Amino acid sequence: MKLRSSEASASNSSQNIIESKEKLKAFLKKKGFKSTRQRDIIVTEFLKSREHVTAEELYNRINKKYKEIGFTTVYRTLKLLAESGLAAEQIFADNLMRYEPLSEEEHHDHLICVHCGSITEFENPKMERLQKNIANEFGFYIVNHKMEFYGYCRRCRGSARTLS
Repeated sequence: MKLRSSEASASNSSQNIIESKEKLKAFLKKKGFKSTRQRDIIVTEFLKSREHVTAEELYNRINKKYKEIGFTTVYRTLKLLAESGLAAEQIFADNLMRYEPLSEEEHHDHLICVHCGSITEFENPKMERLQKNIANEFGFYIVNHKMEFYGYCRRCRGSARTLS
């Protein structure tokens, strides 16, 4: 099993960011939208973050440096990223829509702490094979899936005992 932290994902080089931005430009052109400086700033910040962010979190981060970019522009850009396949929309236990950068070649699942809200990404080839085997057993063809485990992270496990 391989854990994926923000640091591990930071290997998302500037080349990957450039390729993702080119894919988005082609998507926008196909949809009849223009590439704008504001969208470019939002997309760059989002892809660099490699985190699960809400529109508000990303807006707050961007707004510190770029006051002219409004919340609605950030929100709509995240929606376009999701529609283009460059971001995933996910709702975890906090019931907030979070966006996560996607890559065609990587898949991962999530461990979500119900106490502090931390999200740990992991990859497990055995689990992926098991899911395929289960699907085959039932004659089911999987096109996509997401797996989320809810519990207590290492930091909060001690707190969990006192919460019960």
